[in-house]
Amino acid sequence: MRNRRQLLSEHEGIREIWPAFTDVMSTMALILFVLVLLSYVRSLISSKRIDAFQHQIATSEQRLRALDAEIQAGRSQLAMSQAALQQQQAVVADTNRQLDAVRGQLQDIAVLRLSVLTKLKQAIESQLAPGGDGGAALVAIDGNGDIVINESLVFEYDSYAIKKEGKPLLDALATALGNVLADADVRASIDTIVIQGHTDERGSDALNWDLSARRATAVVEYLLQANRSLADEYARYFSASAYSKYRPIDPTATDAAYRKNRRIEISVVPRDDNVRKVIEQYEESARAPVPPAPTAP
Repeated sequence: MRNRRQLLSEHEGIREIWPAFTDVMSTMALILFVLVLLSYVRSLISSKRIDAFQHQIATSEQRLRALDAEIQAGRSQLAMSQAALQQQQAVVADTNRQLDAVRGQLQDIAVLRLSVLTKLKQAIESQLAPGGDGGAALVAIDGNGDIVINESLVFEYDSYAIKKEGKPLLDALATALGNVLADADVRASIDTIVIQGHTDERGSDALNWDLSARRATAVVEYLLQANRSLADEYARYFSASAYSKYRPIDPTATDAAYRKNRRIEISVVPRDDNVRKVIEQYEESARAPVPPAPTAP
């Protein structure tokens, strides 16, 4: 009987322990499930973050590639701009060289003209008596490059007859003109040697026009007679012109101004075709085609 009671008691104890064990196992299973679930959620979140990071990395790489392409394009454009700039600089430098050449040629023409006038001025001055009536001051080269001879050296007041004292001066001038025109290079650059007559403002217009024209003509005629080579070979270079009172040196109404304004001027006119040829040569070189600037491929 006692054994049976003990067995029943042990059996009842086992029945009480089993539900507790089952609860423990259930709780552990639940905890394990929760842990697995948390691990899964964490894994899912981490996976999404990784995907986001990878997307950001891919986007950044794409932007970097685009930026690199822009940089390469910018470098290419900069290289083309530099090439175009160098080309334009070369064109500008070539144009400057051409302009310098043109300026040099035009300056040579101007220097030749001034050289001719200087030689004539020296020839005239050599015939003036030192310390005479105004001396060499009565012969000058004005701002236009013309030789100015005071009227008193050649003519009496209100006369177009060449006075005796003026003939040696004109003889020297005729010789100097012949020597200058004997130079073929000089002749090639001269169109006309103009002898100009000028009066002061006193007297009528008709009188002054007639007097200035007669004086200029008288000087040309005397020069051609004094040096026959001028008449025989170079007469085509000479002309006479009259300006009456309309180109005064000094516009004031004084005796000193009147003496300055009554004068003979000698002007050397360069050949227009020489100047035109220089300009045409420059224009022809300027019309040469310019290589096109490089373009982007």
